[in-house]
Amino acid sequence: MRRTRPGAGSPGSGGGTLHARRAAGEERTLTSVGAGPDFGGLDDVRDPGTARKAQSREEDRALSKLWHITLSVSGPEAPLTEVRRGLEQLAHDHPFLLTSRYAVDHAEIRYWEEARDLHDAAAVALRLWGEHRSSARLPPWEIVGLEVIDRETYHLRIAEGYGPPPAAPVGVHPF
Repeated sequence: MRRTRPGAGSPGSGGGTLHARRAAGEERTLTSVGAGPDFGGLDDVRDPGTARKAQSREEDRALSKLWHITLSVSGPEAPLTEVRRGLEQLAHDHPFLLTSRYAVDHAEIRYWEEARDLHDAAAVALRLWGEHRSSARLPPWEIVGLEVIDRETYHLRIAEGYGPPPAAPVGVHPF
């Protein structure tokens, strides 16, 4: 009996249905799948540019670190229920959001961001409110404060009793 890959060969040449082949004791033939762009394997030998790109991505990953972000926004008064609903939607849309505190005219959002450096983390944080304003139906407030600190500084502040309290309880809470 001749063994073929599923779908290979003409009808009557042993192709048949997968169920029929398994019932007859045939095994499926495994084929290889090309490596993704992050793989630093044999493809790099054929294309040196791929090796450089993969190395660059690996260096970016190695240099990436966690930043604790505190974003403060403020503006005209809005109903508390709408502010809460908007912040809850933001937390749903942005899964790394740790905690939000809010009042009728201001809010504070804390979360962790992974970025290569402070500039990248701050840039992402400064876009957060504006990018989610319409999708989460957030109040038309403006960013009035931003603090970006690295993980070590955050933990040092907490250990010494300074800085913002730990982001617990997690969630959306009034001031």
